[in-house]
Amino acid sequence: MPTIQANGIELYYEERGEASGVPMLLVMGLGRQLIAWPEDFMAELVAAGHRVILFDNRDVGLSTHLHDAQVATLLRAIAGLLFGIGFKTAYHVKDMAQDGVALLDHLGIDAAHVVGVSMGGMIAQNMAIHHPSRVRSLISVMSTSGARGLPSAPAKLRQRLTARRSKAPNRDEAIEIGRRTLELISYPDPARAPDAFVNHSTAAYDRAYDPKGTLRQLIAILADGARAGKLASIQAPTLVIHGKQDELVPLACGVDTARRIPSAKLEVIDQMAHDLPPSKTKHMADLIITHAQSVELGLAQKA
Repeated sequence: MPTIQANGIELYYEERGEASGVPMLLVMGLGRQLIAWPEDFMAELVAAGHRVILFDNRDVGLSTHLHDAQVATLLRAIAGLLFGIGFKTAYHVKDMAQDGVALLDHLGIDAAHVVGVSMGGMIAQNMAIHHPSRVRSLISVMSTSGARGLPSAPAKLRQRLTARRSKAPNRDEAIEIGRRTLELISYPDPARAPDAFVNHSTAAYDRAYDPKGTLRQLIAILADGARAGKLASIQAPTLVIHGKQDELVPLACGVDTARRIPSAKLEVIDQMAHDLPPSKTKHMADLIITHAQSVELGLAQKA
């Protein structure tokens, strides 16, 4: 299996396209494995001449899971945010950004276009902040600046996502939890196969089931609030994409992200929530390809 040792952990990664292609690093969101990237979306990027690199973030999939790490409880972390009190994390989002940089190092890539969705957008933003020379361009999708005061998911959605469930679900129960979560946060796209959510939840469970790893990632997100004030330092040409119907991370979060990053362009996609709906993946790929091509043209003219 293609893995690297970096930052004290092991990262699993895959590639699509030719090694000579323009590198594009894909960074997935909270608790999601690299299998969440739609193959047709990646095929569009490859057809446009990109070398597509995707990986499992730490604590998910086939990368290292930090089972022995001590972290605050979710309630303790939320209280810490409210009252300005520090809380224990297993790692920080900027450490996850360093994982992405380490993967580029391993592959001999000086800089890549970096596409991050949800938490992956936060990781990509941190790469652009702390490792500007490694980011050819930034594409932040359905993500947020992390600034205080931004709207959160409505109470009804939060209640449904956190409904009482077994502390130790069996396989069928865990798959159903995953299916229901995907259904709640996604747009009801008629192009999506009826069994898509259960099939993906099943594949994710069988590949690597670890809800505590997702919790450790969530604690890292909660500790990353200072990122908002640093977005103005981003020099990479930036595209912000957000779904108009996103309730989990409302559109206002994407608007705020674009406002804070100099010269960032915002693209709002109708009939898209907190997901990569099948009927919109080509449009998303086209937006990203056009953005990357514009950046490449600018770099060529400067050379």
